[in-house]
Amino acid sequence: MALEMKVPSPGESITEVEIAQWLVEDGDYVEKDQAIAEVDSDKATLELPAEASGIITLKAEEGDAVKVGEVVCLIDTDAAKPAGDESKKEAKAEEKTAATENASASAKEEKKEEKSDAKKETYASGTPSPAAKKILDEKDIDASQVQGSGKDGRITKEDAVKVTPSMGTPGNGSRGETRSKLSMLRRKVAERLVSAKNETAMLTTFNEANMTPIFNLRNQYKEDFKAKHGVSLGFMSFFTLAVVRALDLYPAVNSMIEGKEMITYDYKDISIAVSGPKGLMVPVIRNAENLTFRGVEAEVKRLALRARDGQITVDEMTGGTFTISNGGVFGSMLSTPIINPPQSGILGMHNIIERPIAVDGKVEIHPMMYLALSYDHRIIDGKESVGFLVAIKEALESPEELLMGGNVKKALEL
Repeated sequence: MALEMKVPSPGESITEVEIAQWLVEDGDYVEKDQAIAEVDSDKATLELPAEASGIITLKAEEGDAVKVGEVVCLIDTDAAKPAGDESKKEAKAEEKTAATENASASAKEEKKEEKSDAKKETYASGTPSPAAKKILDEKDIDASQVQGSGKDGRITKEDAVKVTPSMGTPGNGSRGETRSKLSMLRRKVAERLVSAKNETAMLTTFNEANMTPIFNLRNQYKEDFKAKHGVSLGFMSFFTLAVVRALDLYPAVNSMIEGKEMITYDYKDISIAVSGPKGLMVPVIRNAENLTFRGVEAEVKRLALRARDGQITVDEMTGGTFTISNGGVFGSMLSTPIINPPQSGILGMHNIIERPIAVDGKVEIHPMMYLALSYDHRIIDGKESVGFLVAIKEALESPEELLMGGNVKKALEL
């Protein structure tokens, strides 16, 4: 019996996917649940598992866009597993060896031809005459760039007079190029970024935070925290809870425009930008306002691992009312992050660098971080955006008071 494998729905609102890569070949025997293809949607790259064991017949090519529910392959479930799998592998290995030998033979022939051509050249080939050399030196032109017309290829005075210097003449290095098709996910990201720039009144405001209090807390409690909860006490929990507090103070930042209406949310679903094998992904921490330091760190770790292993789902990246982007892990000192539509704000974290600052009239060295808030000026005024970022700064510089209620051990559940 031939089982028709159809494209499953990766998530709500997705109507088509793209075959990014077939992991098997036409006619292969596949086992049930074996990954047979990678498919790109406009939100994520997912693996397509075989629904049964049998011989597979492919019905779509790599790069094809296929509708959800469309048949992409057939699996003959009545076919027995071939006993000659090992023989097939050996045959492929022999073919590869033969191809290598043929390539070596071709290379030898090319070398023979090169030697034959070299014999035709003489000491005069490409060598300028004294008069020609003087002219070429004046024009700052390398003799190797000139085709000689004299005897045995010698460069004559006339050759040197005719040649003209070129601006930006290529050197001897490689000037090759490679073209590759953008994945559906990358194309969708590009569209969304351009849309965010064109359809929002996006502005960015900056501030900086002294990270010394957080450094001190982490140094004092990180070992106990990890021993008890199994996760590290990182910076993301401090920033996430600082964002939750600031969104309570400035609810317009936790809003978005839909048509002629402004929707304000009473919950905080915080999107966090993480790097995955297919590029940047933005999974969502749901109801961050209900999470503790331990809860945020555990959720960040879970989502980051799923993104790294390619297991993140569309549902885990859908929604979000505000985004945090940490370019500092890549060494970024300062940036203007782009809003993640339809959200109205995104906070950019940056590299922590020790810098001299004035403290009570004295110069001291402290670990400092630049903060950037990009926001949609259509619904967020300058006063609100600046106030929001100042609230973030205050929480980071006074975490024990503003984020932990004055009781560090209770907040960290130690």
